[in-house]
Parts: sequence; structure tokens; C-alpha cells
Amino acid sequence: METNNNNISENGIPRRRALGKGLEELFNNEILDYSVVEEKIVNETPKEEIVKVKLKDLRPNPYQPRKVFDEEALKELSDSIKEHGVFQPIIVKKSIKGYEIIAGERRVKASELAGLEEIPAIIRDFNDNEMMEIALLENLQRENLTAIEEANAYKKLQETLKLTQEELARRLGKSRSHITNMLGLLNLPEEIQTDINNKLISMGHARVLSKLENNDQQKELEEKIIKDGISVRELESLAQTPKIAKANPQKRKHETNEYSYLQEELSEKLGTKVVIKKNKMEISFVNTNDLNRILEVLNIEVGR
Repeated sequence: METNNNNISENGIPRRRALGKGLEELFNNEILDYSVVEEKIVNETPKEEIVKVKLKDLRPNPYQPRKVFDEEALKELSDSIKEHGVFQPIIVKKSIKGYEIIAGERRVKASELAGLEEIPAIIRDFNDNEMMEIALLENLQRENLTAIEEANAYKKLQETLKLTQEELARRLGKSRSHITNMLGLLNLPEEIQTDINNKLISMGHARVLSKLENNDQQKELEEKIIKDGISVRELESLAQTPKIAKANPQKRKHETNEYSYLQEELSEKLGTKVVIKKNKMEISFVNTNDLNRILEVLNIEVGR
């Protein structure tokens, strides 16, 4: 591995440079946008500082929220790497033995599948909080996390940045209800969380179950979902029966909009506010990146 000695400190770790400024800008900005920061790091890193590191020397970021990787998507990326190589260097931190991956674990796994031995990397010195924040944001804004992984990522970001749910929603460009509903999933029993990860029940079903107070009732209704294939509407009807205890019951505002249920479903699906009225549908977005994310969810390709 080659490095530029002018940028190496006495202990052998690259000096802290553009990244610190980038992170400060990221977490002080109104909207958290990982792609802007990574682009800044890559663009401000001289080519001679992008080095080759051996894949066998890399370890996952301990704060990586993603536990499940889409094998088919990894295979597609691997095929692309075989043909074109790795375009975007990963970002790593020097550790006692080898390196910890800060951003780009998916590229690492795909490179391993492609039979590579080395991968281009930018080495930076991170503290633990920065490692966690970068890993969480990369996954939230770039990967299709499972619902439980996404919920855990929100929880860690909220705790680390000391934000309210409303502040977190605004800075991530999500609806407040989306953040609240996702965090509510973490109150479900572990068995149900596992079934959500394994896609045995839908997010709509999970959201209804998370509003129930009794774990036994949650498990009983989940069995009914899996066994009888009941819809979200049917589950909501069952959950309204007097015997079912609700968690934090609240008086619901009188809602005259006949599309309120569809609004809620679309808001969950798109992760943003959706309003349907007077034969029109309004989908909110905070910036171009957020609009592109929504278009991806809708599987819409816009020609240039």
C-alpha cells in the first residue's frame, strides 16, 4: 500500500483534514445529507491520497446498522465491478489491526464476490460518534434497510444528535408520522421484529401491532396475519375491539377526508407527507435528492 508521507502523522495515521470540516457542516445543516459530505470528501482528497488497501485487512464498522444485505443486488454490483472496477473509493479508519470501514461496506462485499484482493480507499481519522453518524446516514439515504434496521438507525441518530422526533424528521426530510411509526416498531417483541425483517408481515400490519399495549395480543394477532392472511384493514378492525389494549391511547381528530387511510399508507410508503383532496394528490419533498428518492420508491425513471 502506498501513501503520501507528507500527510502522515508520527503515529502513522493520516492527518485529519477535509472530513472534519465536512462533518461539522453536515450536522449543523438543517437537512442531513450524507451524499453531499461523501462527495466533498472524495473531491477534496488529492488522487495521491487515495490508496489501495487489502480486502482481508478490512473490518465492518461496528456501528453499521445494516445486518441483512440483498444478495441479488450484491451480485449485480459485483458483476459491474468485474467489468468496470470500483469507481468510488471507500472511506476507512486505521485501527490497531487493519482498517474499519466507515462508508462503503457494500462495495467491499461486492469486491470480495468479484474476486478482488484490493480496493481503493480514503483513510481518515474518525471518533466513535462520527463513525456511527456516517454509517447511519449512508445507509438511511443510500440503502434499502429493513424496517427494523431503519428504526434502529433513527433511534441512534436521535440519541446521538439529541433531537426530538420532529427535529429529526425535518432534518432527514421525512414526515413526523413516518419517524414516529418507525420508532414504534422497536417496542414490538423481538420475534415480531424478526418476522418484519424476514418480510413475513408488512409494514402496515406492523404499524397497527406496534400501537397495541399487550405483547400476547400482538403475537396472537400476528399469528392471524400469517395464518389467515388478513389485510391491514381487517387487522385494524380487530385491534379496535374493546378487549384489545392500546398503547398511549389518544383522541383522534375528526377526519372527514375519505382518502385519509390512503394518505397514511402513501406517507408510510414514500416516507414523506402526502395529501389527497379535491381530486388532487400532493407529495412533499425537501430537495432534489429527496425527490429522486421518492421517484426510486415509485420506480419512475426520468430521462435526461
